[in-house]
Amino acid sequence: MIRGVVMPAPQAPLELREFERPALEPGAVLLETLASEVCGTDAHLWKGQLAGVPYPIIPGHVSVGRIAETNGARDVDGNALRDGQIVTFLDVYGTCGRCWYCTVAHATTRCPERKVYGVTLSSEDGLLGGWAEHIHLKPGVHIIPLPEELDWRAFMAGGCGMPTALHAVTLAEIAFGDTVVVQGAGPVGLCAAVLAQLRGAGQVIVIGGPAIRLEAARRFGADAVIDIAETTPEERLERVRERTGGRGADVTIEATGVPSAVPEGMRLTRDAGRYVVVGQYTDVGTATFNPHLDLNQKHLDVRGCWGSDVGHVYRSVRVMARYAAQFEWTDLITREYGLDEAQEALEDVAAQRVVKALIVP
Repeated sequence: MIRGVVMPAPQAPLELREFERPALEPGAVLLETLASEVCGTDAHLWKGQLAGVPYPIIPGHVSVGRIAETNGARDVDGNALRDGQIVTFLDVYGTCGRCWYCTVAHATTRCPERKVYGVTLSSEDGLLGGWAEHIHLKPGVHIIPLPEELDWRAFMAGGCGMPTALHAVTLAEIAFGDTVVVQGAGPVGLCAAVLAQLRGAGQVIVIGGPAIRLEAARRFGADAVIDIAETTPEERLERVRERTGGRGADVTIEATGVPSAVPEGMRLTRDAGRYVVVGQYTDVGTATFNPHLDLNQKHLDVRGCWGSDVGHVYRSVRVMARYAAQFEWTDLITREYGLDEAQEALEDVAAQRVVKALIVP
């Protein structure tokens, strides 16, 4: 029997249950879980803030593991997978490849058939989340081996934050010398701050909190940090303008999940600048802005960014391997938790007591 953590319903205590070892279909993989991330999405799931979640679920949508068994599966490069390989996988499963969004819009993150491990797949259907000793990777799951030079803990330090941030930073089209403001100092924001540097930003300013996350932003190269607990929106705007000749940021990336951050971010961005909203993954309320002053007159380019696809994960693996010497990725990991500590891990993430928390079965 295989142990896994189950979230039975919103606000309900997590439970440790046992599951039978699955029989593998052709093209499937049984993954021995090395680690699975605890991220803000899991806190939202626990609070019931995502629609269409088929509780009970096994949480954990970004994971890394060692192949325990494979039935003819191949990786994204087309190579046959073998027992013992350390791999990660795109948490999105079942994208059809045939609908209008997949074929015409080339926006697979909006495919109506899209399912997500640890989020929209029920535990009643098996080991389809990362907070378990093993994960059943169904045929068609996109599997990406980790290169030998990339330690699995280093990859998990980025977790889902890295491919999500990579998507946002790509949409931001950061140019050499740009001033980039990142709203939010969680994993997505911290990864965005690093990637902005790699894209050639002239300076990176991180706005957020608490102190443990702002210190991580400093260690990972932010030129300035602004604590939201010690400043007003007006003071934050003044601080940004002081560092940009009175104009504002060339690019601002919102990674907070707080609705009020969006109109503030629009005002932090210079006229004819770019604003990428990636943090509003769940519906936690509305915000208002002045469409004349904040958008139209500013000639502001606002871009929404939803999740990530296999290309973002694939590129994240390569970026983290290439720059492992420059960035001590594992410094982002605050604590590792066993399966029987999952409730504590979830509460620590929800309360922002950690930068990065991992479930390590």
